[in-house]
Amino acid sequence: MSRAERAKQLLARARVIHDPAAVAHALDVQAVAIARQLADADPLVLAVMSGGMWPTVELGRRFGFPHQVDYLHATRYRGGRRGGELDWRVSPRLALEGRTVLVIDDILDEGHTLAAVQVACHRAGARSVATAVLALKRHDRRAPGVAVDFHALEVPDEYVFGCGMDVDEYWRNLPAIYAVATEGVEHER
Repeated sequence: MSRAERAKQLLARARVIHDPAAVAHALDVQAVAIARQLADADPLVLAVMSGGMWPTVELGRRFGFPHQVDYLHATRYRGGRRGGELDWRVSPRLALEGRTVLVIDDILDEGHTLAAVQVACHRAGARSVATAVLALKRHDRRAPGVAVDFHALEVPDEYVFGCGMDVDEYWRNLPAIYAVATEGVEHER
């Protein structure tokens, strides 16, 4: 079976956690909360690739204030379903020195990647670093001290995909959040 056929089967068996209307509404609310705190700060928005690309675009469409956008690429998943050592692939192009930075990622699971990104932003001279994720996973395995400033939705402690989150590098483009069917699947994301 091809990878694309397997991806189709995964989607067909998946369960919808948040439908497109719920995701859109949550993003609307999240964008307002972010604007309240950062609209006057001339923020530099950093998308954490690849998952943070989708929520960065969606939130950016809703921001009614000027901001610059850049990206970084740091990952623990490398296309798999289990996190490993952090692989720092690309640093931001724009200078962070003295800036208010908003880091946007797809999900806060254990938080190791987010913690490393925050440290890197501070080391690069950011004046302040705020964090936003589309989804906050409900569990008690978070790395010590890791929190997020803005989250749109909560998801169960299951492997989820859609809205920037992938399953086997597929389905980031979906406008809803799904959970992988549980038969034989490890629940880490």
